[in-house]
Amino acid sequence: MQANDLEVLLRSRVPIIVVDSRDEAQVLNALSAACRQLHAPPSAGAGTVLTRSGLPLFQWTVTDGLKRRDLEMGPPQRMLAQPPDILKHIRATTLAGVYALLDFHPYLQEPTIVRLLKDIAQDYERCARTVVLIGYETEIPHELEHLSARVALALPDRDERRQLVEEVARQWMRANPRQAVKIDPRAFDLLVENMSGLSAADTQRLARKAIYDHGAIQLSDVPLVMQAKYELLNHAGVLRYEHDTAQLADVGGLVNFKAWLEKRRAAFDGSAPQLDAPKGVLLLGVQGCGKSLAARASAGIFQVPLLRLDCAALYDKYIGESERNLRESLASADVLAPCVLWIDEIEKGFASGDSDGGATRRVLGAFLTWLAEKNSRVFVVATANDIAELPPELIRKGRFDEIFFVDLPNLTARTQILRIHAARRGIALDDANLSTLAGECEGFSGAEIEQAIVAALYSAHAKHIAPDAGLLRAEIAATRPLAVIMAESVAALREWAKDRTVAAD
Repeated sequence: MQANDLEVLLRSRVPIIVVDSRDEAQVLNALSAACRQLHAPPSAGAGTVLTRSGLPLFQWTVTDGLKRRDLEMGPPQRMLAQPPDILKHIRATTLAGVYALLDFHPYLQEPTIVRLLKDIAQDYERCARTVVLIGYETEIPHELEHLSARVALALPDRDERRQLVEEVARQWMRANPRQAVKIDPRAFDLLVENMSGLSAADTQRLARKAIYDHGAIQLSDVPLVMQAKYELLNHAGVLRYEHDTAQLADVGGLVNFKAWLEKRRAAFDGSAPQLDAPKGVLLLGVQGCGKSLAARASAGIFQVPLLRLDCAALYDKYIGESERNLRESLASADVLAPCVLWIDEIEKGFASGDSDGGATRRVLGAFLTWLAEKNSRVFVVATANDIAELPPELIRKGRFDEIFFVDLPNLTARTQILRIHAARRGIALDDANLSTLAGECEGFSGAEIEQAIVAALYSAHAKHIAPDAGLLRAEIAATRPLAVIMAESVAALREWAKDRTVAAD
């Protein structure tokens, strides 16, 4: 919504306008601009005062009462602070104009309030008084729906965000006249890009957070701004912002998957606009083989934030709330784009079944609709351990760009995993030891290899010696991997995936 959108609605003679926004100042400024372009209509009545400033604009709050915004007419009328009193005043006045009521939504459930608003709206032809309800997620009673129109505040585009950040930089320089803001051009562009989906006020607030801390815009500011943006938008608590992403060097194996991501990086970051941005992947595989790490690596490769959807937090005992939680979470992900949305163990959130009154089916339907229709740069990485629990409509071709199977690591991958975790924990292993140990841990998952290294550290500490290949070999020999304990289940999963998925390694 911009001023001209409001002007169109006001010219359309809609008696009640609902504006959904948390940025009251921006809405009121847009409303003032729209009113300046208009004049009171002929039906305004004999008492109407026509002014050069355009259509009269009033503002009401429960704390201060009513005041005129387009003219200076003294302090607010505090005797009109109560909701019934202000509506009775609007109903009785012969002054056509626009009456902006701030945070009026708590009173819309009262029958008297609904009746008064209906009286005002139905009397519009005699006296054109437009009531504008400014709030967030205002629910209009059914009796008033046919008399009202709803609009949302337009968010700043890229050029407007750039101007807002530049204005904050100028403010800092005015406060520090002998210094200039040190701007890294790459960081500046990323900052402007990653502020998409924020209101003008929030954009300026986060720009101040970045600039006022050290008088600069640096690459290190971008993750902090993204975290603050996430905290502003994640109201339902279903999404989690994951601070730690992974790089290619942190992932052993998964050669095909990493190459697949690299080929699509340019399409995702917009540097190849002729290519469609990738939608996402489903990672199916044996537990502990690196699916979660692969999700983190996706965000690292694309150099975007990682959001984790908590499927368990989606569900609510009230009918319709689960779907609403999902829709709000996905809408937040759209606003936080570009990002990677990681849905861990997706089968636990969308598993087939009718024991919950159909809530799972409705949540699944909402997710599939979003997945099919989304045009934002949200790359979905869904991970699953049990393919039998997933509904067929989720895994059919076209839902995801690709379905990868993450199998037990091969010899090369096990060598890489041993090298990564040993180096991370300060254990020196030469190539000969790495090769020998990798052969001895055949059938181990990546997580089991890591735990063997951790166990070797405990043993070394207990014996007051430095950890070495011998201790690690002993821990590997003492471990019974999942591929042995659950051999039948692992074999069945590998057999199912053989001709239906793409090997991640």
